[in-house]
Parts: sequence; C-alpha cells; structure tokens
Amino acid sequence: MSKRRNRANKTFENVPVVDAGAKGKSVAKTEDGAVIFLKNAVPGDVVDIKTFKKRKSFYEGEATVFHTLSDRRTTPVCKHFGTCGGCKWQHMGYDSQLFFKQKEVVENLTRIGHLDLPEVTPIAGSADQYYYRNKMEFSFSASRWLTLEEIQSDIQIEDKKALGFHIPGMWDKILHLDECHLHPAIGEQIRLSVHAFAEAEHIEYFNPREKTGVLRTLMLRMSSTGETMVVIQFFKEDEKARIALLEHLKTTFPQIKSLQYIINEKANDTIYDQDVICYDGRNHIFEEMEGLQFKINAKSFYQTNSQQAYELYKITRDFAGLTGEELVYDLYTGTGTIAQFVAKKAKHVVGIESVPVAIEDAKANAAHNNIDNTTFFAGDMRDVFTADFIAEHGAPPDVVITDPPRDGMHKDVVAQLLALAAPRIVYVSCNSATQARDLALLKEQYKVVKYQPVDMFPQTHHVESVVLLEIIK
Repeated sequence: MSKRRNRANKTFENVPVVDAGAKGKSVAKTEDGAVIFLKNAVPGDVVDIKTFKKRKSFYEGEATVFHTLSDRRTTPVCKHFGTCGGCKWQHMGYDSQLFFKQKEVVENLTRIGHLDLPEVTPIAGSADQYYYRNKMEFSFSASRWLTLEEIQSDIQIEDKKALGFHIPGMWDKILHLDECHLHPAIGEQIRLSVHAFAEAEHIEYFNPREKTGVLRTLMLRMSSTGETMVVIQFFKEDEKARIALLEHLKTTFPQIKSLQYIINEKANDTIYDQDVICYDGRNHIFEEMEGLQFKINAKSFYQTNSQQAYELYKITRDFAGLTGEELVYDLYTGTGTIAQFVAKKAKHVVGIESVPVAIEDAKANAAHNNIDNTTFFAGDMRDVFTADFIAEHGAPPDVVITDPPRDGMHKDVVAQLLALAAPRIVYVSCNSATQARDLALLKEQYKVVKYQPVDMFPQTHHVESVVLLEIIK
C-alpha cells in the first residue's frame, strides 16, 4: 500500500492547464506528456501540482502554487465554493463555460460517434447564470462537516447542526450552507428560516450513522409562475416538533402553495416509495409554458431550469419540423412535457415511459390542458417499443423524439429505431458521450443534419445536446 501511495504522490512544477475535462475537472499536461486532472484550476493557469492518485494513463492532483492565472478566471460569488460540489465552475467566466461545454459535445460526437457533422449551431446559453434552479434538496445533519481550520483550532465547537449539501463522496457528511446562489430568493429565505426555527426550538437533526434525530431533508420546488412547494422529511414522528415547524412555515411564508411532509424511517432518503402528506394548500404547484400548465407534485420529474427547459423544448420542436400532419413518438416521455409541448403542431403524439406514476401525471396534465391528440403508455422501453406496438398504433411515426436518461438508449431500442426507419429522429441528451455511442449505431441509416448544445446548468460542467437525424435515402 505504501509503495502504491508513493507512486501516486508526485510534484510537478510550472505545468500549463490546457483543457477542461470530465466531471468538471481541468486537464494539465507536463512536458513529458503526463496528463493530470485537477479540481481547482482553470484552463490557461500555469501551476505547480501535487498528485494524490495514479491511474493507468493519468494522474489526479491539486494545484498548490499558481504561477500564472488564466484570463478565463473569474471570482466565485459563493463563500462555499471549493468545498461544496454544487457549482464546480464558478471560478470560470460564463463565456468560457459555454466554450468548453460546446467543445465537449462536438468532441464526443466526433471521437466516440465517428460522425460526419455539419457546422454546430452555437450553444444556447442561459439568461440567468445564478438563481435558476426550480428544485433544491437539502439534508439535515446533527454532525456537520468541519473545515480543516476548525479541526485544528483550539475553539470548542458546540453547534454542529447542518442544513445543506452532502460533501462530494461522503454519504454522512453535510456542509452547512450560509448561502446558496442556485435557487430563487424565496428558497433561500425558507431554508434559512427553517434552520433558525429548528435551532431555536431545539428540534433534533438526523444522524445517519446512529439513525437518530427528527429532521431529515428539506425539498423546495419553485415554479416560473411564482408558486412554491415545501416538503419536510422527518425520520420519525414527533408531532409537537412537526406541527410547530409546519405552522411556522405556514404563517411566515403565506406564498407557499403546497406544504407537505413525509415520515421516513427507512435507511435511505428516497421518497418515491413514501407517502407524502399534504399539511396545507395543494399537493402540487403549477409550471407553465406557452399557456400549457403542468402539475408538479413532490415526486414529479421536471427540468430543474424552467427558463432553459423552454429553450430546450423550442429547439426540439424546431428540429422536429412539424407541420400539423405528423405522427410523433416521444420515447422516454417522463411526465409528457415535450409530448404536450409539440402536440399542437402534430397530428398525434404517442409517449412511452417506464415509470407508471409519470405516465399518470402525463395523462392528467394532458386532460388539464385539454389536449386530445396525445396517448401515453407505461412500460420498459425495450418491452413496449416493439414492432407489434407500432403495428397496433397505426402507421409508423413520421418523427421520433427520444430523451433517454444519462445511460442512453438500450441497444434493443436502437435496433427498433433502425427497423422503424422513421424519416426524422430528434435525440435529446444530457450525456453527449452515450448519445454519441447510440448515434454511431444509427449512422448506417441516418445522417446528422443539425445539432445544438444547450446549457441547462450554469456554473457546472453539465450540458444538454440536441441532434436532428434524417434517414439516408
């Protein structure tokens, strides 16, 4: 073990940082060709590096001395930057963020997909670089993450309660947040108020190791219509504490349209198998887009950047080239938001999704919006999207829209798309690497006509990619 550690621990001096890499890290390259991934540098920096991990073809390390600071740098706005893993690119100017996101999409499509590409449509940047998230989830902890300075100091730390985010890679360590610049102001006010009230009333915070405490998680959902949902997850029932906190929120924030809670005694925080109890208001809030209203409940999936979701959907609809006469299949439809968004320009839209609750939401939203040209089906894509299904629902589709999870499409789904031979496919992806892998399988019958990256998550490395495919005649 010690020999392996010694091989990993090396020092490199005056190394240029040349690129942005995977998972928000930057790439440095030494004169002899060694590649080092760094968390705390920006392309254009020249740094000394201490490595702590050795892989077959690269090192992982940290910049310890900065000889030259990159022109791409900017001052992070958040005091927690560098400890919190939520906004890894806050130290990089937004124009540079967009540059490297677009570069990643192009490189993945060419290197992984080996695709012949037209000129890229420039990335669609976000009008708001902060305060854009409509959903936030925070965790309570009875024993917060302590900084190195706190650990090394002689000061006795009495208050170790935390309400914030998990330290990256540590399931039981929570960084307490004094500020967060990701969500709208109402979210910040509610989070700080919850923490202050719980401390004043001595409500116990959850201890994940000992499985003790009361307060477990706080979920906030804030729609573009100005509606707010708050969901408090309690580890155990403490009626006095629960009612006191919920009444505090009800009276302090009358703008909360949905105030709900969960009693979750199981090992993990996931709520999808839990009963969500409405304490006050509705069990949902409304999101709106071009006059369409979507009911969002505690368990609903909805794009977490409302404004950019609208841009993403407009690009998807534009790529689909609808005239009002097309049969459209929307694969991985989720709660049917894309399906309903394009429905007014299509003859009929068929949505398929593996999560039954999501399909129920899709049907309810379509009924609420008086949309009668959509049909939704629940089931695993491999099992539902078959030749028999297509035959049962009339003619093959004119357009297929597919928006799979990060893992991309199963090879059986790709095979069915090839057999289906729809004239156009619009592939929306949150992972251009798996998108490129799938497109490599489709390129025997399809060519890339247009593609555009979309930035849904400023201050992070994440990027969406929309690709239009047309069948080769």
